[in-house]
Amino acid sequence: MRFCKHHSYYCKIKKLYKISLMMNVVPKLIVDNPELLLYIDGKLHITVLGGIKLTGFDRLKVTLKTVCGGNTNKAFRHNLDLYNSVQAEHLIEKSAEALDVAAAELGKVISRLTTALEDYRSERLEAIKPKQAEKKQLTEAERKLALQYLKATGLLGRTRQAISASGIVGEEVNSLIAYLIYTSRKRNTPLHLMCLGPSGTGKTWLQERVSELIPEEDKLEITMLSMNAFYYFGKDGLKNKLLLIEDMDGADNVLYPLRELQSKRRISKTVTLKDSKGNLKTVTLNVEGPVCVSGCTTREQLYEDNANRCILLYTDDSPEQDKKIMDYQRKQSAGLLDHQAEYWLSAWPNDQGASRIATKMHRISSVCLSASIRLRISKTAFYTSTSRFGNSIPNTNMPSRSGKV
Repeated sequence: MRFCKHHSYYCKIKKLYKISLMMNVVPKLIVDNPELLLYIDGKLHITVLGGIKLTGFDRLKVTLKTVCGGNTNKAFRHNLDLYNSVQAEHLIEKSAEALDVAAAELGKVISRLTTALEDYRSERLEAIKPKQAEKKQLTEAERKLALQYLKATGLLGRTRQAISASGIVGEEVNSLIAYLIYTSRKRNTPLHLMCLGPSGTGKTWLQERVSELIPEEDKLEITMLSMNAFYYFGKDGLKNKLLLIEDMDGADNVLYPLRELQSKRRISKTVTLKDSKGNLKTVTLNVEGPVCVSGCTTREQLYEDNANRCILLYTDDSPEQDKKIMDYQRKQSAGLLDHQAEYWLSAWPNDQGASRIATKMHRISSVCLSASIRLRISKTAFYTSTSRFGNSIPNTNMPSRSGKV
């Protein structure tokens, strides 16, 4: 299969080569196949076998196959670094002799090939560079509508209703608390959240659905992180972001820097690097916060140091909640749900700008601060309480969990 693929590719290139001879086209680098780059310059046809490496701007190592006049039976193959003048001169001398081409003409072709490969490498690197999420700029009409929504009376109640109508079944209080915590991401001291509960009770689902109300450019969803991942986001790469950790087990390697981001709102790491001359030097990597962290786990005691920096929410696994979910699923199977309306409601705070400017409103900030005071329960009180949140927040949807640890 691999042979047939390359054979058809060579047939295509032969046709292009004949056309170029007839039309006397300008030199061209054909990049349809990154592993077989073709450069046509007059009667010379140069194939870059294996393509080029995109890393290492101080070298340009290639394996070339050069033919003249379309005669593939008479080809010159050579491996070299095009930035090495001695190797380049050796290539020109040997290939000119083998192909019966003037060395001066071949030297110009190799020079143009080098330039074409440099341009191609730069284009590839630019294409694979990660794109930053574009921040949506609100129009004046959108901003006016968002401010009108935020300033109207009964904001907290209307927000709760909108979250419930977006497709979240039950969990009215939990979803509202999660949303208020997420809107604190732009405060100097944001709140943090940990969703707790047995497996299959909807912890991740709750986090996912509420986080859909947050603009894409303001959040970072994480499944797993390597040990030093946080230190390479750039100085302001995490600033005022919402970090969503699907399962705390996936962040096991970064629990310490995560705690430092929550407490000190910045982390730093000193590493040793080599400069261009091979000398060792120390470089300090700084990453600035603050960040808002939200994670899910079934094992609270294992992540105790992280949990005591968070507001703890237990998912509702009561029989009443199970009944609500089953009723919702039956309606979904029967086609009785308006998913388009659910999507519109979940996207409204994002698209219309309320979520983007809510954290700038003193009213919302006061609500978040109030939630912080009411919900930051001490570790001792939490473990000795006869209910999940004691008497701090009355919640008829959250059954008592006596002795839960």
